[in-house]
Amino acid sequence: MPLPLSPRVLRFAMSLWPPYRGAGIRVRHVGADLRSITVEMPLRFYNRNNRGTHFGGSLYAMADPFFALMVTANLGDDYLVWDKAGSIDYVAPGRGRVWARFELSDEDLDQILRMTASGDKHLHLFRTDIKDDDNMIVARVEKVVYVRRRREAQP
Repeated sequence: MPLPLSPRVLRFAMSLWPPYRGAGIRVRHVGADLRSITVEMPLRFYNRNNRGTHFGGSLYAMADPFFALMVTANLGDDYLVWDKAGSIDYVAPGRGRVWARFELSDEDLDQILRMTASGDKHLHLFRTDIKDDDNMIVARVEKVVYVRRRREAQP
């Protein structure tokens, strides 16, 4: 089902969502077309590990829902969209504010529509980097999103 929320309400609601609020993750921007989202997380005592850097689980949580949310919002009720898999490669310790930008391109949507037109499932790979304020990559994230046309929506 498409997201019934405006970008402004989605930004506010996600920032208050308990897992994000507890980790200090803030949604800073949601594009008007729900095809770009930017999140950030400052380093605080409650999201710090024993080495004084960002806890890896909080870094991964920053990236967890957004690609599936954007695909759902842009495809509508005729499609099933699920997170299928994800991985994170920790590149450097995060010692301050970190941020990530998620983008759903025309090419992504075109490929998803083309691959699911016959009713087949499609596993779409998305990638993004989590960076610090110096634009240094802290972590690389890959998310696989499952997409299939709903059976009742197929021609």
